[in-house]
Amino acid sequence: MFPLIIVYVVLVIVRPQEYFPALMGVPVLPISLALSFAAWLASGARVPSAPQFLLLPAFFVVMMISEVANGWFGGIKDQLGKFGPIVLAFFIIASACTTQRRIRILMGVMVVCATILALHGVGQARTGIGWSGIPIGEDGRIQYVGIFNDPNDLGMLFVSVFPMAGLLCHRARALGKLFWLGCIGLLLYGVYLTNSRGAMLGVLVVIGAYIWYRRGMVVAGILGLLGLTVMKMLSSRMQELDAGEESANGRVDAWYEGLHMFTSHPLLGVGPGNFTDYNPLTAHNSFVLVLAETGFIGYLVWLALIGYSFWMVAAVLRLKPDAVADPERFELWQEERPLALTLLLSLCGMFVCAFFLSRSYMIVLYFVLAIVTGFYVGARQRIDGLPSLAVSESGGRWIPAAIGSIAGLFVLVTILLRTSG
Repeated sequence: MFPLIIVYVVLVIVRPQEYFPALMGVPVLPISLALSFAAWLASGARVPSAPQFLLLPAFFVVMMISEVANGWFGGIKDQLGKFGPIVLAFFIIASACTTQRRIRILMGVMVVCATILALHGVGQARTGIGWSGIPIGEDGRIQYVGIFNDPNDLGMLFVSVFPMAGLLCHRARALGKLFWLGCIGLLLYGVYLTNSRGAMLGVLVVIGAYIWYRRGMVVAGILGLLGLTVMKMLSSRMQELDAGEESANGRVDAWYEGLHMFTSHPLLGVGPGNFTDYNPLTAHNSFVLVLAETGFIGYLVWLALIGYSFWMVAAVLRLKPDAVADPERFELWQEERPLALTLLLSLCGMFVCAFFLSRSYMIVLYFVLAIVTGFYVGARQRIDGLPSLAVSESGGRWIPAAIGSIAGLFVLVTILLRTSG
C-alpha cells in the first residue's frame, strides 16, 4: 500500500502525465489512487481515532449539500469527482503514515518532487520555457503544469516542504546533508522566481517561528523585521505590499464581496466553485473562500479540521516529560519533537500562503494535514499522556473560534478598505 501512495503523491506533484506523450490521456492518477485504496482495504487496516477522520467527510458532505441548496443537484457528482479523491487520499495517507520512518520517507518524496519543480522553474527563467513545454509567465514569474500553473501555487508548495527539507538535512550525514542543502537552496530560489508575496511571507514566518521556538520572541521579531526589509529589496512585488496597491486593493475588494456572499447565504454559502459567479476575481483568501462558498456550517467544520491539526503538533511540543523523573518517556518525546516542530512550521508557512490565496480545496494542503494526523495517531501509540482530542469532548470550542475569526475578518476588511482609499 505505502509504495502505491508514494506513486500517487509523485504523480500529483510532478504530473508527468500532462506532458509526456506516452502518458497523456491515460488516467494514471485515478488508477494509482484506486489501487492505493484497494490495497488499503485489502490490508484490513482500521481507520484510526482522530477528529480529522470525522471532520473531512463532514466538510465533504456540506460541500455537496451546499451545491444542492443553491439549485444544482449535479453538484453532488461534480464534488465526488473533484473533492472525493482528496478525501480518499487523506484517509489512506493518514492511516498508513503513522510511523516516523514512513513519515520521513513521504516528506523526502515531497521535497524531491518540489525540488524537481523548482529546477523546472530555473530552466524556465533562463530559457523562457520549461521541459514541460510551459513558457514563463508574461510577468516573468515561473509556472508549471496542471494545479501548479499559477506561480502562487508553486510558491505555496515550496513553502510547505521547506521545513521538511530542513529536518531531513539535520538528520542526514555528509553527502546527504549536501543533497538536502541543495534542495533547500533550490526551493528558496524557486520561491524567489515565483515572486509570490504570500510565499515570501510564508518563508519569513517559517524561519521566524523556528527562531521564536529556539531563541524567543524578541530575537525572532528583530530578525523578522530584517528579513522583511531584505525581501522588499529583492522583490518588486514585495515593495508594493500595501493595501492601496492595485493588486492588493483588488484582493481586499474580493474579500469584501466574499463576506457579502456569506451574509446573503449564511448557513451553506453560495456553493463550492461559485465565488466567481458573484465576483470576477476569486477570493484570494482560503478562509474567505470557504466562508463564502460553504457558509458558517462549512467554515466551522473546515476551521476545526485545521485547528485540530495545529493542536496536535502543539500538544506534542508542549508535553515535555520530566527528564529526571521519567527519563524513558523524555527520551521518546525527544524523538518525536523534531517531527512535531517540522509539521508545525509546515502548517504555519502553508496557511500564511493560504490566507492570501484561494487554495481551500488544493490537494497538497490535505497531504500535509494527513501527515499531521498520521503522525499524531502514531505519537499517541508511542508516548503516554497525549490527549485524544475527541470531537465529542472538545468540538464545542470551535463555534466561538469560528465566530471570532469571522468577526476578525470583517474588522480587517473594514480597516483595509478605509486605509486603501
